[in-house]
Amino acid sequence: MRQLPETVAVLEVRRAVRAWLGEYGRGGPRMVAVALSGGADSLALTAAAVIEADVVDALIVDHQLQAGSDQVAADAAAAALALGCRSARVLAVQVGAAGGMEAAARRARYAALDAARDGLPVLLGHTLDDQAETVLLGLARGSGGRSIQGMAAYAEPWGRPLLEVRRAVTRQVCAELGLRPHEDPHNSSPEFTRVRLRAEVLPLLEEVLGGGVAGALARTAEQLRADGAVLDALAEELLEAARRGGEHVGAGSESAGAVSDGATLSVETLATAPVALRRRALRSWLLAGGAKALTDKHLRAVDALVTSWRGQGGVAVGGGSPGTRLVAAREHGRLTLRRQ
Repeated sequence: MRQLPETVAVLEVRRAVRAWLGEYGRGGPRMVAVALSGGADSLALTAAAVIEADVVDALIVDHQLQAGSDQVAADAAAAALALGCRSARVLAVQVGAAGGMEAAARRARYAALDAARDGLPVLLGHTLDDQAETVLLGLARGSGGRSIQGMAAYAEPWGRPLLEVRRAVTRQVCAELGLRPHEDPHNSSPEFTRVRLRAEVLPLLEEVLGGGVAGALARTAEQLRADGAVLDALAEELLEAARRGGEHVGAGSESAGAVSDGATLSVETLATAPVALRRRALRSWLLAGGAKALTDKHLRAVDALVTSWRGQGGVAVGGGSPGTRLVAAREHGRLTLRRQ
């Protein structure tokens, strides 16, 4: 096994990986895959994972968007093996055009990693700086607390051990280990919103607000995720009560009549619930029913069927098929979700 110098930066990254494995690692041998781009963050993560885990497989995605990308991927694979990974696989993908290049590349990357991980959790090199950028992007969407919860440390199968580690630390680790990270030109191209956040917005916020902004944004995301988990659990209880058509959580009201298939929801049950729980319950119900690309506008319109009923028609939510629409409607005191 390769030995790493016990510098401040190396130990910080190792402790982060060790803590993640201690909390989310499975029983028995600690086996993980690492998504290795060849950049500083994923190289530092791979180096630490090889020491802290029992088995590490490196997965390198070649998006084939730039000349020489195959050589970059080959170099990353060689670095992974030199660091002590059990294996290093290059996954060449075809990136489509739907939704823009960033979104299309992300879809292709995650699909390739999921197909190749062989049942292992996949560690990603997202840092505290990435988390801060994600929170700002979510804030701009204006879709409520869920949109600014940032990235979770573990959302199966994706693990993010470095969410409390600054990007500067991973660069320091690479320098101390003699690793030469690949500098993706896309990461400095101002045509991408995230790049401008990184290069312009966050430095300005740090200057104006006196520093510590990235850490504050990351802490805010963590707190919102904890609060959101509680609200989600309560919303599921409300949803189950609305499916039954009986009393909602803590209401103490009499049953309005059960529905055996649970496919419709009692308006009376939903109407007496707090708005934060009701909209979360509706969101869960719509997604489970096949809604796609659900927006805040969709959710508010469906909520209005419960709280502002004036005889309006149904609400089309994304998720239909050619020739059909997925529509939420109010019928005889219940919400329905049907393809029309």
